[in-house]
Amino acid sequence: MTSIGGAEMVDWKLAVATASRLVRPGPEVTRDEAREIVAELRRHAKAAEGHVRAYTRMIPEGHEPPDTPVLVVDRAGWVKANVAGFRELLAPLFEKMRERRSGGPGGAVIGAVGGKVTGVEVGVLLSYMSSRVLGQYETFAPATRDLPAAAAAVGGRLLLVAPNIVHVERELDVDPHDFRLWVALHEETHRTQFTGVPWLRDHLQGEIQSFLEQTDVDPMTLIERLREATQSLVGGRPEGEENDDGGRSIVELVQTPAQRETLGRLTAVMSLLEGHADYVMDGVGPEAVASVAEIREKFQQRRARGAGRLDLALRRLLGLDAKLRQYRDGERFVRAVVEEVGMDGFNRVWTSPNTLPTKAEIAKPADWVARVHRRAES
Repeated sequence: MTSIGGAEMVDWKLAVATASRLVRPGPEVTRDEAREIVAELRRHAKAAEGHVRAYTRMIPEGHEPPDTPVLVVDRAGWVKANVAGFRELLAPLFEKMRERRSGGPGGAVIGAVGGKVTGVEVGVLLSYMSSRVLGQYETFAPATRDLPAAAAAVGGRLLLVAPNIVHVERELDVDPHDFRLWVALHEETHRTQFTGVPWLRDHLQGEIQSFLEQTDVDPMTLIERLREATQSLVGGRPEGEENDDGGRSIVELVQTPAQRETLGRLTAVMSLLEGHADYVMDGVGPEAVASVAEIREKFQQRRARGAGRLDLALRRLLGLDAKLRQYRDGERFVRAVVEEVGMDGFNRVWTSPNTLPTKAEIAKPADWVARVHRRAES
């Protein structure tokens, strides 16, 4: 665990224990139903692999990328699976805070508060997130006994959160078998992105590490943001009270000028990855998912309805509202490019970091086509 002045910055074990204790129970299913759901999700993950590869044409015929595991987990399992990746990604930020500890008033306070408090706060936030994630391709999972180094090197493992999938399919009143395959198609697209593009994981990790290493924030600022998010979640902020920061997210609050450029590139690549997954899941849908039109319509309505005021405030603080925009803007970019130059033409985006779209090009796909295609052909 990373420490500051002898005190742990985050007690990760306590974070896991707190989140596991606070996670809300999933929908009621019998033991037999649970076994059937898990088995079906695993079958769908395997079927989705073939559908996605055929549709995207990202992996050349005869080429077999490293195999990466598929885990069907509950909400507590999602928390445990993510903590190791969080620790690895946040290590540079915590190391910088440790270096700033000497003589810093913020560091002294953190030394008093200790990692126990921050561990609880991180745990509360993880419990919130764990009930909202349908699936995830865990890109930065470190190699373990259950995750071979070859798989960890290209991106990790695919997670499907069974209780959340069942909850949403019931809420939407859609065909559960179709919905489960539809979700698997989205997550399998992410796995194909990282296993089919060898440089993508290292590039994304490098950008994230660059963002964290450039962080110029005293430790108390980050702790206050965590506390603010936690208090919002448990009702500690009085109704109607506005954030003094105007509703900025945690990520926005720790930006330096240098980070804004890095964040712009990260936003663009995440929009590409999420939008591409949405585009593929709907593109494969008519062939593989009979009720895809109904599922998409109801799912979009669910997104548009949003949530209550408290939930929306927390989403904004954590930057989750930006993720929803990434789905929309990225899908629009992919659709426009494929319509203009076809799937193989779009796949030039995976050639190198230089062919990834910029944030401005996500909004103006024709500019990406002009830069990558027309200039190359002139």
